[in-house]
Amino acid sequence: MKPNIGIVNAMLRITCGLSMLTFLKMRAEKNQGHSFHPFMVVAASMKVAEGIVRYCPLTAAYQELKQSEEEQF
Repeated sequence: MKPNIGIVNAMLRITCGLSMLTFLKMRAEKNQGHSFHPFMVVAASMKVAEGIVRYCPLTAAYQELKQSEEEQF
């Protein structure tokens, strides 16, 4: 798997992902009766993982689609 995002982008993804996880944890602790959304936790964790490995599957799919469109013309 070849990295497809830059260093700055990776650092931003890690920072935003950890910030989202912290916010969700604080929100869950504040509202004991309410459940926090597992989808949001998964999304934040994915951003951290994408930043660590410097690979984003959505970016890869977009680049592949863009390349195939350029080959058609």
